[in-house]
Amino acid sequence: MEKMKRFAIYYAPEPGAFTARAAGWLGWDADAGAAVAHPHLPALPRPLAEITAEPRKYGFHGTIKAPFRLAAGATPEGLDQALAALAAETAPVTLPALALTRIGRFLAFCPEGEPAALMALAAQVVQRMDSFRAPLTQAEIDRRRPERLTQRQRDLLDQWGYPYVLEEFRFHLTLTGPLEPWEIVPVESAALGHFLPALPLPFCIRDLCLFGEDEAGRFHLLHRYALTG
Repeated sequence: MEKMKRFAIYYAPEPGAFTARAAGWLGWDADAGAAVAHPHLPALPRPLAEITAEPRKYGFHGTIKAPFRLAAGATPEGLDQALAALAAETAPVTLPALALTRIGRFLAFCPEGEPAALMALAAQVVQRMDSFRAPLTQAEIDRRRPERLTQRQRDLLDQWGYPYVLEEFRFHLTLTGPLEPWEIVPVESAALGHFLPALPLPFCIRDLCLFGEDEAGRFHLLHRYALTG
């Protein structure tokens, strides 16, 4: 943990068929910290390695608290202890299913059903763990393209280090980088064929995961914290 440049708090599916298919789709297993061979999907409009290049380094995940540098005086051990304590007070969240969804130009799995419990979980993590986050640098702010954000999103970026939190939060498991319009349908079809046999029913979030970014920019799953509240 000491060698990680940044940390993040994510949801990542438990080991099993869904996780294995996701690692193959992206080409990166964040739990093992290793590259994975892509499946052979000949109907794609371009190689899967290109389609998934943007999300690959993060591993398959749903963002709860976006990547952050540790604040002055904060330690990885303190972060670990605080996240363990929060998870012990927090109940799991269960939703009916995951649906393949178009979000702008990329594809992701999004949960179906009433999102209130999941949004409350995310808000609690963002707020309670924020003391471990170093303030954004100007370069980090610029990378979020603040000129494209709404005023509320800009305010959230300034306060919490990320514009898509609290009421702006939308949980999703990213599958692709930006797609051209004519690529969306064949990639959707390939993704459904690849994932459908392993999609979880219902979709349960039973733990939080601490991820770390290594010097090469790849994210690794460092620890799982069971939600037992």
